[in-house]
Amino acid sequence: MKTVKDVSRVTGVSIRTLRYYDEIGLLKPSKLTDAGYRLYDNRSLERLQKIMFFKELEIPLEDIKKIMDTPNYDKKQVLLAQKTLLEQKRNRLNGIIELITDVMKGVNTMSFAAFNEEEVQKILDHTLKCMSKGSLEEQIQKYGGIEKYREYLASGFSNGQTLADIFKWYGGKEKTMEAIMQSTGDNEQYKQEQDENADIYKRFMEAKKSGDDNAAKEAVERLAENYKKMFCLDNARNILLDLADEYLKFPKLAEATDSQFGTGCSEYVANAIQKYYGVVL
Repeated sequence: MKTVKDVSRVTGVSIRTLRYYDEIGLLKPSKLTDAGYRLYDNRSLERLQKIMFFKELEIPLEDIKKIMDTPNYDKKQVLLAQKTLLEQKRNRLNGIIELITDVMKGVNTMSFAAFNEEEVQKILDHTLKCMSKGSLEEQIQKYGGIEKYREYLASGFSNGQTLADIFKWYGGKEKTMEAIMQSTGDNEQYKQEQDENADIYKRFMEAKKSGDDNAAKEAVERLAENYKKMFCLDNARNILLDLADEYLKFPKLAEATDSQFGTGCSEYVANAIQKYYGVVL
C-alpha cells in the first residue's frame, strides 16, 4: 500500500489532484486508515495510469470516468471525437505559427501604399517583355495599339482592395514588386505548374470520395507548395484562404472548377484549406 504522498512522488500527480479524483469518484483509495489517510494498492495505481493516459489525450474527466466505469461505453467514439478536436487544435496552431512567421518577416507591419507611376511603368515594361510575341501582338490588336494595352494594364493598379489583397499575400509592396520582377513568362514552366495543379485537384476529389482527411491535408500542402512556385511566394497561407473564400462566395468560379474536376470539388477544396489553416473547426 502507498500513501497519497508516495503515489504523488511516483506518478507526478499532485496530492490535491488525487484528492479531487477521490471526491468525484474517479480514483477512490483502496483503503482508509483509522486516521482517515488514503492508501492505494497496485490495482489503484494501474487505474491511475489509465486515467493519466486519457488525460494526456485531453479527454474530459467526465468522459474518462465513463470509459473507466462503464464496460460497454463506446470508447472508440470518444477517442475519434477527441482525435478530431486535437486535429482542429493542431490546424489552428499551424495557422498561428504561419502568422508568427509572417510577422517575423514583416508581413503584418507592411505599408499599403500604392505603387507610384514609375513603379507601375517598370512593372508594365517587365510584363510586356515576358510576353510571347504572338500573345503581345494579339493584345495590341485587341486594344488598338501598345499604348492602349499599357493603359488597360495600368488601370488594374487603381483598385485599392485588389492591391491590398496582393500586398497581404506577399508581405508588402516591396516584396510584391520583387515577385513580379522574378516572373519570366516561361510557358513550359507555366504548363508544368498548371499540370501539377490539375493533379492536386484530382487528389482532392479522390480524398472527397474516400473520406480520407489525411489525403486532403496532403493535397493542401501540395497546393501551397505549388502556389509558392507559381506566384513566387514565401508563404501561401493568405492566397489559399482567399481562394477558399472565393470558391464559397462566387458560384461562377465554383462552377468552372466543378465542371473541370467534378461536382462539389470547389467546396471540398475550400473546406479543406480552411480546416488545414484552422479557420473553421
